[in-house]
Amino acid sequence: MDEILEILQNNAKADSKDMAKQLNLPEQEVKKRIMEYEKKGVIIKYKAIINKELLTDEIQDVTALIEVKVTPQKDKGFDSIAERIYRFPEVVSCYLLSGGYDLLVIVRGPDLKTVSSFVSEKLAPMENINGTVTHFILKKYKDDGDILISQHPKDTRPAVSA
Repeated sequence: MDEILEILQNNAKADSKDMAKQLNLPEQEVKKRIMEYEKKGVIIKYKAIINKELLTDEIQDVTALIEVKVTPQKDKGFDSIAERIYRFPEVVSCYLLSGGYDLLVIVRGPDLKTVSSFVSEKLAPMENINGTVTHFILKKYKDDGDILISQHPKDTRPAVSA
């Protein structure tokens, strides 16, 4: 992958001037390549990763990972079913999997009841859906490569050994 993309993937706020210095390229070249990536859709958007657990005044969303068994459609495979699922506003992500389940759907809602209702009233009754297993996220430690828990000083006590 292009080094410019790697830098932006790790820090969406990276400055083109700093990238140019780091990569030993003219700043205009860096800007040009970024604009080309945006135009081609390689760079879809820029975003911040928020540790919502530190926002104590805010109500926390509920996130669920849902494994979905699907009967693929003739001449369409999994794509049309996946599209029907990922078009729901509650769906954050949708992946085709190998293994015991066909799709992994990540759903977010304001509360447990809303997410449960989505699964029972919208997802599970869909044609070609053969079964679902829902896992609710209780706590995030690391998300998309970023550690979310606060880094406390290391415990200086000796380790307990058997």
